[in-house]
Amino acid sequence: MSEPHVGDQLDHYRIDALAARSGMASIFRGTDLRDGRSVAIKVPHQEMESDPVLFDRFNREEEIGKKLDHPGVVKVLHDEDRSRRYMVMEWVDGRLLRQILNEQKKLPAERAIRITLGLCGALDYVHSQGVVHRDLKPENIMVDKDDHVKLIDFGIAANAGSRRLTFAKLTQAMGTPDYISPEQVKGKRGDARSDVYSLGVMFYEMLTGKVPFTGPNPFVIMNERLLNHPIPPREVDPTISPELQEIIYRALEREPSRRYPNAHEFATDLQHPEKVGVADRLELSQWQKRRSPLGRRILFYVMLALIPVIVFALMLLIARHS
Repeated sequence: MSEPHVGDQLDHYRIDALAARSGMASIFRGTDLRDGRSVAIKVPHQEMESDPVLFDRFNREEEIGKKLDHPGVVKVLHDEDRSRRYMVMEWVDGRLLRQILNEQKKLPAERAIRITLGLCGALDYVHSQGVVHRDLKPENIMVDKDDHVKLIDFGIAANAGSRRLTFAKLTQAMGTPDYISPEQVKGKRGDARSDVYSLGVMFYEMLTGKVPFTGPNPFVIMNERLLNHPIPPREVDPTISPELQEIIYRALEREPSRRYPNAHEFATDLQHPEKVGVADRLELSQWQKRRSPLGRRILFYVMLALIPVIVFALMLLIARHS
């Protein structure tokens, strides 16, 4: 079935304008003809319906969206009377956080904290419902004129107890690796702490205008977060307080067990930075020491080559003492 056009009618909805287009679907602003309210209508591209991974992502987003009800999460509306596959959501007046960052590069600390606290509240609710977003990034966050936030795109979110869906299987669907947690890079499922990590990356970016890890391709970026420390935020912008820098480090801990266990504790420190003890971290003194996966591969092959030498030496030693 072809994509609808402005002026077309989809069941009870009139298409008013094209709002956004992605590789998976087009989003239209529409009007519910039954009550006159504005809605967002997400229509999958025809080729997506033949791709089981992307189609599963679309269905997952709708399934999870219908179960969530929070001011910080875009609401998916219940409407089973449809002549074709599409999703109806509340219309959100605002802009993507990505658009804001593209224009302003970095935000004042007060605004970055305000937006992050809103996201903490939304995540705390989402996690309480047994859902992990797993794809938090500025492209998936709407911000209105008062800096109220809405989480969108739960396409690769996970319900508690649902089947595992690894990073490797969803590389194309997930897009940029800048915000993905180290455990997701390793192919693990991820939990609430993975979302906390992604939120920490965004907080870092909002304060500094940069993401913590960069590289010429996604694989380099992913390896960077597994091997190296980010540039300390205060090295990028000395006006960032030591307490906010410490909060970022707690959110970006490589090991999930050392990270904020949930968004609520992240928010508590943001609300009371004066109570945050600043740690004497190795990350502050050793961030310029860079390790590379190439060096690890070379070391691996050297050790592999030494195995027969070591075995021969042991056999020779045994022969001399026998």
